[in-house]
Amino acid sequence: MRTGAWLIGARGSVAVTSMVGALAIRAGLAAPTGCVLESPGLRDRIRPGIGDLVFGGHDITSVPLDKKAAELAEAGVVPSPLVLAVRRELLAVDQRVRPVPTAPTQAEAAQAIGADLDRFRRVHDLDRVVVINVSTTEPVPPPHPAHDDLDALRAALAGPEAILPPSALAAYAALLAGCPYVDFTPSTGARLPALDALARERGLPYAGRDGKTGETLVKSVLAPMFAQRNLKVRTWSGVNLLGGGDGANLAQPGANAAKAASKQRVLAETLGYTPQGETRIDYLEDLGDFKTAWDLVTFEGFLGTGMRMEFTWHGCDSALAAPLILDLARLTAAAHRAGRAGPLTELAFFFKDPLGEVPHGLAEQWQALHDLVTTLGPEATP
Repeated sequence: MRTGAWLIGARGSVAVTSMVGALAIRAGLAAPTGCVLESPGLRDRIRPGIGDLVFGGHDITSVPLDKKAAELAEAGVVPSPLVLAVRRELLAVDQRVRPVPTAPTQAEAAQAIGADLDRFRRVHDLDRVVVINVSTTEPVPPPHPAHDDLDALRAALAGPEAILPPSALAAYAALLAGCPYVDFTPSTGARLPALDALARERGLPYAGRDGKTGETLVKSVLAPMFAQRNLKVRTWSGVNLLGGGDGANLAQPGANAAKAASKQRVLAETLGYTPQGETRIDYLEDLGDFKTAWDLVTFEGFLGTGMRMEFTWHGCDSALAAPLILDLARLTAAAHRAGRAGPLTELAFFFKDPLGEVPHGLAEQWQALHDLVTTLGPEATP
């Protein structure tokens, strides 16, 4: 059940950490810590396995994967001995990473992306290919009438105007090429009515968006606690400090706004109201691939008694995200094999801003994921 995992942003920190981890796990050199599908309740329920994944991807940069992996080792993200142990396999993957195609029109660019995907599938004799976006966050694009209608989108993409942002163009190309699509970023991706129509037309699943790895993961546990105890949250403010390429990108106002909006959704939809406060994201170059988040929550109890709580999260985004990339590649491939089409709302467990009308509490999301895994076992057929 060889499955391609085609990563958009394949030379970035999250992608390379995912590759190093998968290669090390396959070689028996590392444990699958952090992989949800390897937890006791879900282990051995989903095929393909981690060892069945074959990596490739697109990127706008040309930094060799082994060099990027060495930089991550120096930064303390991945162990140096593992990078050395899987270097030969990583160099093989490096040959499968292609520059992002460009063309006079977005329709032609989509065809070129699809040709890369088809070549990857044929050359490596893959049963299916899952495309996962792990590139940098985009600003929210301006609305366009073609975003709402598939026929109008097809016609518009043949012209010289850029109708789709890069993440959505990648989603369009993937779906045209018969590949499920996952957006691990807050970018637009497949979250347009026209792309939903394309996914259903082609019988393909898609998932997203914005991987839940840190502060929002904690919010999805704490917010239901306040709601279920009927405690009134007055304010909830957070400050996120991060470095690395993601931090530098989020220093740009448009990308920053898109990310902050994604992080805030869980509170309003879980509590049923929006407390005062906001999430701020600041770039600190010295933090590198690590992130610190500090949150202050003030709340009201019985007889109006005012109380507060604070928490600090210090983690490595790439190390937290990478195992989820492996999970999502496997789950989406299994959903494709089982004949699922349209949004995989049961994967809300993995995302800050999940598709569809879904609960934001982690316990409910876990149950939905567990139920999905039960239906997608190795015996599932279209």
